[in-house]
Amino acid sequence: MESRLDFFGHPLAGKVLKHINSAGKAVSDSTLPDAVQELVKIRASQINGCGFCTDMHSTDAALAGETAQRLHLVAAWREAIVFTDAERAALELAEQGTRIADAAGGVTDEVWANAAKHYDEEQLVALISLIATINAYNRINVINQQPAGSYQPGQFG
Repeated sequence: MESRLDFFGHPLAGKVLKHINSAGKAVSDSTLPDAVQELVKIRASQINGCGFCTDMHSTDAALAGETAQRLHLVAAWREAIVFTDAERAALELAEQGTRIADAAGGVTDEVWANAAKHYDEEQLVALISLIATINAYNRINVINQQPAGSYQPGQFG
């Protein structure tokens, strides 16, 4: 599989990605735990069928010390006992935020209240921003048919 175009090498894409990366940097610099950030990025990427992002964030999470067991169970987090209540709340928010078009009303009050039990306001802002940002990346890569499996940690600086 080849990508439809060299998105990462195109000058206009570079300008667009610079802004999305800035948003991502603000989130990564927040108090939202790194493990939660990676789990959310992986789950949204799985839902959206973005192999490139699933590969990238699974690889980065493993490099940061995430266990293979937890990485393998992200797609089945509801049945898995390896995630904390806070991680589960973030994963549910990520799922509903990613599948926003599939459910009338978007994210339910129940899911929001559960996330708010585990995260303070800054972390909730970070979660919302992270969900939006990873969904933007997923859409870019899925539309462009960016192939998965060749990601090298740090390749984007």
